[in-house]
Amino acid sequence: MTDRGVWITLEGGDGVGKTTQAALLEAWLGSKGRTVVRTREPGGSEVGTLIREIVLHHRGDVAPRAEALLYAADRAHHVATVVRPALERGDVVLQDRYLDSSVAYQGAGRVLDPAEVRSLSLWATENALPDITVLLDLDPVAARERLDAADKPFDRLEAEKADFHARVRHAFLSLAEAEPERFLVVDASRDPADISREIQQRMTALL
Repeated sequence: MTDRGVWITLEGGDGVGKTTQAALLEAWLGSKGRTVVRTREPGGSEVGTLIREIVLHHRGDVAPRAEALLYAADRAHHVATVVRPALERGDVVLQDRYLDSSVAYQGAGRVLDPAEVRSLSLWATENALPDITVLLDLDPVAARERLDAADKPFDRLEAEKADFHARVRHAFLSLAEAEPERFLVVDASRDPADISREIQQRMTALL
């Protein structure tokens, strides 16, 4: 029987460097002979791509509860069709965002009940939680400077005001404090190579 794989999620506000760290971690895992399934939410499946277009790029307003439900719908399909099959094969799932993002963005950011948002995602995924969540923590002002420097159009969440992003950061840190055995909190203001080495140290123990 194939051993169960490992599920890693990357979390944090917009502009903290999740894409960079995912690429570095994928390369490192590959060098260790691990098969990596790199994915994201929303958009890690065909259905998820359609939902991503609505929640991030729809020009009109989306009611906060509708937004939370759309993310949960994407999550239910994604876990069932991408994450669980990969773990059953023994692969490493390396995922950009999961339910912690919904708790932070739709819970704290949209001022919904974080516990209800979390319960919704757990129901949608049959209580699936990753083995480890890497939280890349960065002051929202510094993160916005990075986004501005990238000179790309902002999506619906990136375009929110400073107080929204401050609430999101606080929510992420609160989640990490509540589940220290699952979270690795990393200072994302540091050099990307240094951050990657810290993550690899934790992954070595996990793998």
